[in-house]
Amino acid sequence: MKRLNIKKEHIREMFKSFSNLNVLIIGDVMIDSYMWGKVNRISPEAPVPIVTVHKKEKRLGGAANVALNIQALGANPILCSVIGVDTDGQTFLDLLKQQKLSQKGILKSRTRITTEKTRIIGNNAQLLRVDEEIEDDITAPETQQLITLISYIIQHDKIDVILFEDYNKGLITPKLISKIVELAKSKGIPTCVDPKHKNFNSYKGVTLFKPNLKELREGLKIDISADNINELQRVISSFRVKQKFDTALVTLAEKGVVINSRSVKAQVPAHIRSIADVSGAGDTVISVASLFMALRANPIVMAAIANLAGGLVCEKIGVVPINKEQLLEESLKLDFVK
Repeated sequence: MKRLNIKKEHIREMFKSFSNLNVLIIGDVMIDSYMWGKVNRISPEAPVPIVTVHKKEKRLGGAANVALNIQALGANPILCSVIGVDTDGQTFLDLLKQQKLSQKGILKSRTRITTEKTRIIGNNAQLLRVDEEIEDDITAPETQQLITLISYIIQHDKIDVILFEDYNKGLITPKLISKIVELAKSKGIPTCVDPKHKNFNSYKGVTLFKPNLKELREGLKIDISADNINELQRVISSFRVKQKFDTALVTLAEKGVVINSRSVKAQVPAHIRSIADVSGAGDTVISVASLFMALRANPIVMAAIANLAGGLVCEKIGVVPINKEQLLEESLKLDFVK
């Protein structure tokens, strides 16, 4: 990896600067619902465990979990999405209010339900997940309505970075992507993407493209191993040039991340962690990366600290936002920080 020498004070200053940033998040939102309990026996009706529920909880999920991460890092998130006109939609708005998150970018649709993912956890292990959702694209009028709303926010607020958080639930369409990326470029606003396979090739011209290895394989329809970093970098470079990305950041789970831009091609190794739950790790990585992109930080600094953040949230059960103080403390221990 390219030799870096970053002063601790510089890292501290960047973390302080987060509080001056406004982040526009466009993506599929959902409710993460949890049922926590104990398993002591197997059901007599089928060979499945019986969970005696002790606690129920509803949290903001999907792109809303990215908003929580952005908020936890001290920046101001503005969430743009579509929910249903239903009980879960109202619950979602109530959760936003509880977290002191803005509702001005949220549209309601009578053609959709609000996505909810229910995780059933017994003896601190996830046993089952139940998803209630509609995955079809939002309608053409809804897309236009959302583009108009997002455009208004970009024109009237100071937006430092735009983040597309794609969960393949139908909110993000090729038309929405092209219109917003074009507007962002005209305003000099960097754009960051956490993609899924459906729109994988639609994000032309974005500043940062952050798939994981599985998404890269599915999106490019190739079988490539994380063990062959040179070949992986070659594939990423080719795709980055074709799609006109400034930077690609590919997460490789226990093998860390690969950063690929015109000036930097490097692998940042992972830190050894006690992994409890990988849910939401990708949300945390893109959240941290987008703030460093807004600050025009060194790509390796961005990749290393985003990678560190993803590992930290994996130590906790369930989808949880990053702890800023813990992340800063760990960042100051990185090899290149003196």
